[in-house]
Amino acid sequence: MAHAKLFIGRRVREQREASKATQAAFAERLGISTSYLNQIENNQRPVSAAVLLALAEKFQVDIASIGGSDGDRLLSALREALADPVSGGSSPSLQELKLVAQNAPSFAHALIACHQAYRRNSEQLASFDDQLIRTNALSEPTPYEEVRDFFHFVDNYIDELDRAAEHLAQALGLTDRDVGTALVDHLEQHHHVRIARAGTGEGVIRRFDASARVLYLNAYSPASTRSFQMAFQIGALEQRAEIDAIIERARFRTAEAAEICRIGLQNYFAGALMLPYRSFLVAAKELRHDLHLLAVRFGASLEQVAHRLSTLQRSGLKGVPVFFARIDRAGNITKRHSASKLQFARYGAACPLWNAHQAFEAPGRMICQLAETPDGVRYLSIATEVAKGEGGFASPHRRYAIALGCEISYAGDFVYAARL
Repeated sequence: MAHAKLFIGRRVREQREASKATQAAFAERLGISTSYLNQIENNQRPVSAAVLLALAEKFQVDIASIGGSDGDRLLSALREALADPVSGGSSPSLQELKLVAQNAPSFAHALIACHQAYRRNSEQLASFDDQLIRTNALSEPTPYEEVRDFFHFVDNYIDELDRAAEHLAQALGLTDRDVGTALVDHLEQHHHVRIARAGTGEGVIRRFDASARVLYLNAYSPASTRSFQMAFQIGALEQRAEIDAIIERARFRTAEAAEICRIGLQNYFAGALMLPYRSFLVAAKELRHDLHLLAVRFGASLEQVAHRLSTLQRSGLKGVPVFFARIDRAGNITKRHSASKLQFARYGAACPLWNAHQAFEAPGRMICQLAETPDGVRYLSIATEVAKGEGGFASPHRRYAIALGCEISYAGDFVYAARL
């Protein structure tokens, strides 16, 4: 299979400037001509494997971090913004967009932000009265959108929390014992927090009484949910300083966005604790990404497993780049992330031809599909229905479809490819 050419002119130029070297001196250290370096920096020629190795050897550049994932996400968002009819049908070519994403990423982010503001205003103009339209709030992203974009542009991987969770999982021996029991013991022994059953009429999944040091859990929730909620509480107790620092660096516009992000980061820690990075990555390869077997091995739910697969983006130790989404019955994407080139539209519902919709009609089955995007890239997509409910017949139950997929070149790593 032919590999995509790598144009990283801006990255090379930034490395040279950081080294305070002229083009001639930098080219000499890389073992190439000055004219070749000039062409690389201006994205007129791609970098070769020899140049990449020289960058790693001479300047300690992490080759794994140079891959196109960040550029792919930015390029996808830029293409979506300029494909809007508001652009007048004169969208730049793909090559022109690549040049903008590679050489002027700040400009690209600003343009995407302008398009998002335009879309928000347009959608709200259709449903709100003139007085509300004139408020300043319409020009800013909602707190949820701001947090969603934060996770999107860090590739849904938070290194500090991931490594802390992995270290704790090793200390507790989570891969060798019952997860729920281990977490109960840790909360009691290290935090003096007792686990109790929530009242049947409370309708809560988790409630923490800080003064009494009691964590109330819904006794009718699945074991994977109870374990996740205990891991969430451990993250809140042990990682507060780290989470505060991450939120401070993110510089959210509102306190509401910061609190939404705090919950998201505690959720991230919980998932990383239940599914520790290296152990989970090895198991995923060994079991060929069989979601059911991974769920059983780690005491997790299918959704927890699928979502964790989309976060395996640690530098130098990445998993298969997959996309993950959760879709409700109306077709709305309620959770999304992609480490692959496929990027979900920020607005609107999911494609009606996607197999995620078929999952609602075939509960208990794993639906497999080969799909091709307009840019000619083919994907393996798998989808299944999941139901959520914490109680008996009278309790509300929510039905979702979860979808997971990868580029077809990685299909051999998935047990589900045998069905196609």
